[in-house]
Amino acid sequence: MTLLALLALAALALWLLYQGKGFLAWVLPIGLGLTFWSLRGGPLWAVSLCAVPFVAAAVLFGLPALRRSLVTRHVMRIMAPIFPKMSDTERTALEAGTVWWDAELFSGKPRWKKLLEFRRPGLSERERSFLANEVEEVCRMVDNEWVDAHGDLAPEVWQYVKEKGFMGIIIPEEYGGLGFSAEANSAIVTKVSSKSITLGVSVMVPNSLGPAELLLHYGTDEQKKHYLPRLADGREVPAFALTEPGAGSDASAMVSQGIVCRDQFEGEEVLGVRLNWNKRYITLAPVCTLLGLAFKLRDPDHLLSEEEERGITCALVPADMPGVETGRRHDPLGIKFLNGPTTGEDVFIPMSYVIGGKERVGQGWRMLMDCLSAGRSISLPGLAVGAAQITTRTVSSYGLVREQFGTPIGRFEGIEEPLARIAGRTWLMNSTRSLTAAAVAVGEKPSVISAIVKAYMTEAMRDVVNDGMDILGGAGIARGKRNVLGRMYQAIPIGITVEGANILTRTLIIYGQGAIRCHPFAFTEMEAARARDLVAFDRAFFGHMGFIASNAARSALLALSGARLATAPVAGPSAIYFQRLSRLCASFAIASDAAMALLGGALKRKERVTGRLADCVAWLYMGSACLQRFVEEGSRESEVPFLRWALDTACYEVQEALDAFLRNLSNRPAAFALRLLIFPLGRPFSPPSDRVASQVARAVLEDDELRERLTRDIHLPADEEVGLSALDRGREAMIAAHEPRKKLRDAVRAGKLPRDGERKVLDAAVTEGVLSMAERDSIQAALDAQERLIQVDSFDPEAYLARCGA
Repeated sequence: MTLLALLALAALALWLLYQGKGFLAWVLPIGLGLTFWSLRGGPLWAVSLCAVPFVAAAVLFGLPALRRSLVTRHVMRIMAPIFPKMSDTERTALEAGTVWWDAELFSGKPRWKKLLEFRRPGLSERERSFLANEVEEVCRMVDNEWVDAHGDLAPEVWQYVKEKGFMGIIIPEEYGGLGFSAEANSAIVTKVSSKSITLGVSVMVPNSLGPAELLLHYGTDEQKKHYLPRLADGREVPAFALTEPGAGSDASAMVSQGIVCRDQFEGEEVLGVRLNWNKRYITLAPVCTLLGLAFKLRDPDHLLSEEEERGITCALVPADMPGVETGRRHDPLGIKFLNGPTTGEDVFIPMSYVIGGKERVGQGWRMLMDCLSAGRSISLPGLAVGAAQITTRTVSSYGLVREQFGTPIGRFEGIEEPLARIAGRTWLMNSTRSLTAAAVAVGEKPSVISAIVKAYMTEAMRDVVNDGMDILGGAGIARGKRNVLGRMYQAIPIGITVEGANILTRTLIIYGQGAIRCHPFAFTEMEAARARDLVAFDRAFFGHMGFIASNAARSALLALSGARLATAPVAGPSAIYFQRLSRLCASFAIASDAAMALLGGALKRKERVTGRLADCVAWLYMGSACLQRFVEEGSRESEVPFLRWALDTACYEVQEALDAFLRNLSNRPAAFALRLLIFPLGRPFSPPSDRVASQVARAVLEDDELRERLTRDIHLPADEEVGLSALDRGREAMIAAHEPRKKLRDAVRAGKLPRDGERKVLDAAVTEGVLSMAERDSIQAALDAQERLIQVDSFDPEAYLARCGA
C-alpha cells in the first residue's frame, strides 16, 4: 500500500471523525485499505490475518445486542465505582433549572443557526411605558445624599414604590401585580440601580428569590390568593432568610431547625412546626412583615410519616409572631439598603404556613435551586450593567471635560486604554444580560448560565468601575454630590458576595454542574450505571467514545486550519469569530472530557481545574451573546470595533484558561497529547490590539449616537448643577467649542495673539477677527463649565462631622 493511499485513508478517517461519524471513521478506512491491499496483490494470508479480527471487531461493535453482552456489561461494572458519588443535595442542585445554549457549548459543535434564530420577545408597550414613566419618576425622587444621611429611602419613595407596583413586578396581574416579563424586570433593575444602589436592591429583592417567587411556583391556591395581592401592593414587605453564620454559600449546611409537633394556634390545637433560627445578611429583614424562611425539618414523632429527617423546607412566617426578632441592621460598606439579621426562638407555625403545604415538606432545596436558576439571571446582572453604563457615560464626558497639558485626557493613549476596556466591557455585559433575560422570558431557567452571568457580570462591574475610578482620579475619591461613581465603587463587593460568592460560583458551581448536566452523555452514563440499565449505558458510553474522538479531530483540524474549516452562519465581520468560537468549543469539549477521565471523582475537589474550565465556558457564552446581539441588531458598522474588542477578549480568555489547564495538568503525557490537539501551532489569540482599543475609545468619545445606544438603559438625571447631567452638558459645551478653540490656538501659535491663556485673549481674538462673538461665547461657556465641573465637594467641620455620623 502506497504512502499516498495511507494518507488518503487517514484523511478520510479524520474527516469522518470531524463530521461525528465515529463508527464509520474506523470501519470505512480500514475496510477500504484492506480491499485496496487485496486488489494490489497483497498476500492472501496477510490480508486474511488482518481482515478476520477487523470483521470480528466491526460485527462486535456494530451490533448493539452483541456489544452489550460481550463488552458493555464489563465496562459498566468497571466504571460504576469510578463515577463520582452524588449526595441528594448535589443531585437536586444538578437537576434544577433547564439546559439551554450552555449545552451547545459543551457539545463542542455549537449550532449557530439555533442561536441566531432565537428571537428576544422584547418589551410590551405597557412595560415600555412603565420604564419611561414610573421608573423614571422614582429615579428622580431619590436623593442619594439624603439616603446616605438618613440610612434609607425617603418615606415618600417607599410609598411610591409600593403604590406603583414595584414590589410586584413578577406577580401576575390576576393577583394585583404588574405581571411583567423577565426582560422588563431586568430593564427596571438596570435603570433604578444606575440611579441608586439602595433603590436597586430594594426593588430587586422582592422580585427575586423570595416569598413571591416561591409562592408563584409552589404555593397552594389559598396561599397565593392571600399573600400575592398583599405582596404586590406592598402591604406585606418580604424578606427571605437563607444565609446563617455556619451556612453561607453552602446553604445546605444550615442548622436552623423546625420540629413537627402539635400546639395551640388561634385557640385550637393544630399540626405545625416549632422553629428556631439564626440568620444574617437578610435584605429587607429590618422592616419585613413577612419572612420567608428556609430550615431543616425533623419529624421525631412521625406525625407526617415514618421518615424523621424531612430535609430543607420553606415556610412563611409573619414577622410579628411571638419569638421572631427583626429590626437590627448590618452596614454593608456604607450602602444604605436595609439588611440585617433575624432570629427566631420557639416560633410555632401551623402546617398551612409551609410553602405548598404538607405536600411540599422537604422540597425546599429543590424549590430554592429552581428559583435561583432564574433569579440569578436577572437581578445582579442588571445591577452590574447599570453600574457599567453609568461609568461609561461618566468617563466619556469627563474624558473631554478634563484637560491636562492643553489636551482632553480622553485623547491620551494612557486613558484610551482603560476607556476602551470600560466601553468594550459595557457592550459585552449588556449583550450577555439581555440575551439571558430573554431566555428566561421564554421559559428557560438556565442554572449554569445564571451562575455565569451572576459571577462574571459582577466581576466585570468591578473591572469597569475600577477603571472608571482610575480615570476620574481625585474626582472619584472625594465624596459628595459631584461624585458619580463613589457609591458604585463601594457596592462592588456586595454584588460579588451575595447569591453565591463568586469564588465558589466559579470554582464549584459553573463547571461542576455544567460538566454533567450540559454534557450530552455524562449524566446519562452516571444514571444508567447507578440504575444498572445496560441498554442506556451502552448507548451513552459508546456515544461518549465517539463524541471524544470527534471533538479531538475537530479541535486538531480547526486549529491547524486557523478555524477556516468551521462554517459561519453569516458573512461579514462576525464570520471569523463564529469560526473561532467553534474551534474553541471543540478544544474546550476535549479538555473537559480529559479532565473527567483523568481525575474522575476527584475532579470536584480540584477547584483550580474546575475554575479554569468555568472560565472557558463563561467566555464562550459571553462571546456567543455578543455575536447574537451584533447579528440581530443588523451588524452595524459603527459597532464593529466593539464586536472585535469583545470577541478578541473572549477568544483570548478561553485560550489562556485552556493553556493554564494544560500547564498544570498533573498527567504530563496526557497534557502533551492534549496540547497537540488544542494548540498544535501554538496559541494564536491575543487581547484586543491597540488599534481596536483606540477605535472603541474614540467612538465612545465622539460618536453621540453610539454613546446613546451604549448607555440607553440607565436613568439620565434632569438638568442639575452637578453630577452626571452637568458632565453631559459640559461635554456638549467642550465639543461645541472645539473648532473655535482650535482657531484660537492657531492664532496664538502664529503670533497674532499673546500667550496669556485662553480666557485672557478671548476679547482680543474678537477684535483681531480671529473669532466671531458667537465663537467667543462658545469658548467662554466651555471654559466656565470646565472650571465648574472639575471641582470636588468639600465641607466645613460641622457639616463633615454630620456626614461622619450618617
